[in-house]
Amino acid sequence: MLVPVFSLQLNNKVFPRTVAVGKFNGKQSCLVGATAGNKVFIHSPRDINPQAQQLEGNISLLNVNQVITSLACGQLDEQLKKDLLVVGTSTNIVAYDIDRNVDIFFKENPDGAHAITIGQWGELPEQLAIVGGNCSIHGFNKKSEDVLWTVTGDNVSSLALLDFNSDGYNELVVGSEDYDIRVFREDQLIAEMQETETIVSICSLDGTRFGYALANGTVGIYERSNRSWRIKSRNIAVVLQAFDVDGDGVDELVTGWSNGKVDIRSDRHGEVIFKESLNSSIAGIVKADYRVPGEKLLICCSNEGEVRGFKFSRQDSNAVAANLYKDRQEAIRDLAQKKQALLLELDHLQEAIKQSQVTNSRQNKTMVFDSEAEIPANTEIQTVLTVEKRQNNFPAHIAVKMKTSNRKNNNNNLYFILSYDHSFHSDTIIRVVTIFAEGLFKGECLVVHPAASQVHQSIVVPIISPRDVPVDLHIQVFVGLKSSTLFHVFELARPLPIFAMYLLIENSSDQEPKGFVTFYINERIPRILAWINHHFLLAQEYAPNSPSLYVTFLAVRNDSKLIIKMQQNGQVTIQTDDMELAGNIVQSMGKFLNIEDLQTTGDFPQELEMLQKVFSQIEEYQVARQRISSDMAEHSNIIRSFLIRAEDARLLGDISVMKRNYIDLLNLNRDLIHGYKIRSTNHEELMKNLRFLNQMVQKAGNLRIGKYKTIAINQCREAIKANNAQLLIKTIKTGNV
Repeated sequence: MLVPVFSLQLNNKVFPRTVAVGKFNGKQSCLVGATAGNKVFIHSPRDINPQAQQLEGNISLLNVNQVITSLACGQLDEQLKKDLLVVGTSTNIVAYDIDRNVDIFFKENPDGAHAITIGQWGELPEQLAIVGGNCSIHGFNKKSEDVLWTVTGDNVSSLALLDFNSDGYNELVVGSEDYDIRVFREDQLIAEMQETETIVSICSLDGTRFGYALANGTVGIYERSNRSWRIKSRNIAVVLQAFDVDGDGVDELVTGWSNGKVDIRSDRHGEVIFKESLNSSIAGIVKADYRVPGEKLLICCSNEGEVRGFKFSRQDSNAVAANLYKDRQEAIRDLAQKKQALLLELDHLQEAIKQSQVTNSRQNKTMVFDSEAEIPANTEIQTVLTVEKRQNNFPAHIAVKMKTSNRKNNNNNLYFILSYDHSFHSDTIIRVVTIFAEGLFKGECLVVHPAASQVHQSIVVPIISPRDVPVDLHIQVFVGLKSSTLFHVFELARPLPIFAMYLLIENSSDQEPKGFVTFYINERIPRILAWINHHFLLAQEYAPNSPSLYVTFLAVRNDSKLIIKMQQNGQVTIQTDDMELAGNIVQSMGKFLNIEDLQTTGDFPQELEMLQKVFSQIEEYQVARQRISSDMAEHSNIIRSFLIRAEDARLLGDISVMKRNYIDLLNLNRDLIHGYKIRSTNHEELMKNLRFLNQMVQKAGNLRIGKYKTIAINQCREAIKANNAQLLIKTIKTGNV
């Protein structure tokens, strides 16, 4: 179990997720982190007495002069045999040798640096500083060369290296703000998992497992692409770390929370096995041999600069017995609380039965059933899922229609029907409906509780799916009689397919989408029909009689058309003006049909025209940025001249000249402030356009599968580096040059 071994106070604010530890001289571990004033603190421990509870040391500050967004420590240059500090800002990457107090490199990075990790990636021969920024990932070597580049769907929020597929090489696990976890083997995407919120932290564990934390307080573990477990808290998880707390040789998951709590959970089931609290929100958790070489410590750092260190210690028999007694007492307490709750529930049930009997006797009515909690034995719930278009001020949605009925056959199971029949009659009503689903509702739960005067035997619950992702709906329906105070709970599960927000409509040649993607596959039309029936929400199975396939859907979110065609020769054409939707369909179809590599061609006139404009705007913003920077440098030289003249005039007693110089200096200072505001606005617009550009590259890649996806992304990268908009557009259309 863990025992505390030291504590210290840094007397500096610490920014969240910017804490790291490194051996900058190759021997002694130092704690580093971002603090106020665009500085990095470096704490070097002096006291190496294992018995000392209060750790001393000296703190030095490194001035970065830019807003620090991320940092990491690692052996970027293995020949140096020591760690380097890599700091990311909104526009630059700096690699710093703290031991020699020199910069290794200073690299401009317009995409920003939201997350950094250092290590070996794939089969690349050298260590890389891997930087996640504005929809992009860069890999810089010790010479600041950008040796690897790829794109993601949104801003990168967390990074981790681990051997994801047990091939002996590290893959990169990337969390981003579009709720996706992606796994890259060098520049090739090999896995993708969809979550319900922004991924704020990822931590590699033993083998192929890794932990993840979301912005809504969810923490869990994946083993490859399969989620092992997850829990959700009212607080926000800030940072994750792996540490062996029980001496079994397997790392457990350590979580630092926004309320200052640190808990350690079993890697297998997620139960808490250790808890500790700091006085403020956790900023970072690291592990290192901080006091004694070879003795790993778990070091927790708070936003206020409080640091505590813990180490693993095997307990003696007395301590084990004491902990066992404590655990048993807690278990007895929990059982007593559960017993009390059950007794209270039993009292409420008995009281409800008594009240019901009194009420019925006063009204001289006969009890039809033994108690008001009973309903007919053949009662069941019929459910229908339909896609509804936008009407008046009510947005487009998926309607979940539920109705109670009396079963007319001998089947005792609940069943799923695809029609909504009003001919059924029942005395039962639906009082409450709760629906649990990931990513659809705030808190992942929706409760529909109509007024008592509005309850009926049927109910319609609208659901709006914001993204094209498959969701499982877990429904609880509370059913009883109109006079009931106790209800039966029916539990149902209904899958919501990935393209549920698309309504099947009649084919029409009017206003067909101009955008399209086309490709050839070695499959028969019935296989594509099976994919359509499995991935779209249809009232009945779609089975046309024609030799070719032509099906039209309406995207109810924006009332645009989606057309899917297939000829007998295997040519598939997807018509839509939404390039992202076309890519999602290609990826979904490829996964369903087990296609490893697929080359496509296409054209999306509307989005490519917008890309042409954005490309031109980026050039204009970069020119304006250079001009503003040169103007500011020129103004700085003039300021120096005015200051010298004003000071000379003061020493000579020429007050009028001094006053005139200071007035000119004041006016120039106003110009500088105005220029800075223009530069800030220019930078924000440039970042917005660069993000759009990277997202277009990501969409272009999603139009292909396997090696052709990697080729398309790399060719787009070369076109961007060459500043060639026409070459970029050609690459997006054809997948190569």
